[in-house]
Amino acid sequence: MKITVIGAGSWGTALALHFAHHNNEVALWTRNPDQIRTLQADRENKRGLPGFPFPESLTVHADLGEALKDSQLALIVTSVAGLRSSAELLKQHDAADIPVLAACKGFEQDTGLLTFQVLKEVLPNNKKIGVLSGPSFAQELAAQLPCAIVLASENKDWVEETTAQLNTNVMRLYGSTDVIGVAVGGAVKNIMAIATGLSDGLEYGLNARAALVTRGLAEITRLAIAMGAQPKTMMGLAGIGDLILTCTGALSRNRRVGLGLAEGKELHQVLVEIGHVSEGVSTIEEVFNTAAKYQIDMPITQTLLQLIRKEMTPQQVVERLMERSARFE
Repeated sequence: MKITVIGAGSWGTALALHFAHHNNEVALWTRNPDQIRTLQADRENKRGLPGFPFPESLTVHADLGEALKDSQLALIVTSVAGLRSSAELLKQHDAADIPVLAACKGFEQDTGLLTFQVLKEVLPNNKKIGVLSGPSFAQELAAQLPCAIVLASENKDWVEETTAQLNTNVMRLYGSTDVIGVAVGGAVKNIMAIATGLSDGLEYGLNARAALVTRGLAEITRLAIAMGAQPKTMMGLAGIGDLILTCTGALSRNRRVGLGLAEGKELHQVLVEIGHVSEGVSTIEEVFNTAAKYQIDMPITQTLLQLIRKEMTPQQVVERLMERSARFE
C-alpha cells in the first residue's frame, strides 16, 4: 500500500517507520522546509526520534502533491491544532477523497470538535474517514516492540478492509465503528495522565495513583456516553488501555507535565523542557466546556483547569480530589 504520512514528529515518524518496515511504500511530509531538508540529509529524525534510520521504502518529500501521488491512505499525525489546515491541504492537492486517518488525540480548540469531526467538516464528501488510537509510545513502535491499537470509523466495510491490510505481528489492529468513544478516550486520558503525574510527583503513593486512574476512567466514560459512545469501548484499548499506559508510562509526555508541575515549575517551562506537544494541556478547557454542555461531573478535569489558570496549587489539586465528599461509586 502507498501511505502518505503528514507530520514528522515522533509519532508520525514512528508510524512511517513501522509501515515502511512492513511492505508498504511510505511518503513522509511536514510543512517545515528546514525539517524536510534535515530529514532528507540525515535519513533519520535525529531531533524527534533519534536512533532509527529510515528504510529505503520511506521517502521524505518537499512537495505534498508528490507525496500524495498514487497514495491509498493519508495519515495526519500533526498536533490537533494542525489537523484542520492539514485536511485543507488535501483539498488543495485534489486529494479530498483519499482515505484519511487522524492519528492525533484531542478536542479542537474553540470548536470543541473531535478529530474525526474536524475531518468530516473539511472533507464532507469523503466516506473513508477515521481515527487511529490506543496505548502506544513512539519509541517502542519505532523499535518494533509489539502494541495493539484501534482503527475506528463509521464506515464498517472500510475499517474491516484497512485493518486486514495493515495488521502486523508488531502492530495488532482492532477495528471499531464507535469512533466517538475511541476519539474521546484518546483525548481525555491525557488530562488524567497530568493528574497522576502530579500525584506521583508529590509522592502521594500508588494507592492515590490507582484512585486517580480509576476515577479518571469514570470521568472519561461519563463524557463519552453522553456524547454517544458505547460503554464497552471505554473498557478496551482506546479507553482503559490507553489510560493506563499514559498515566503510568515513563515515556508519557502528559504524565511528565504533571511531574514538572509538582516540582513547582511554571507550565510554560515544563512544556519547553519536554520539547514535544503535550495535548492534555490544550485539551483541558475544551473537555471542561464539553462536560458543562452535557452537564457531566468531571472533578479531575475541573481542578486541573483551576491549576493551569493558577487558581490552585499542585498540592491543593490533589488534596481537593482526595477530600471530596463521600458518595456511592
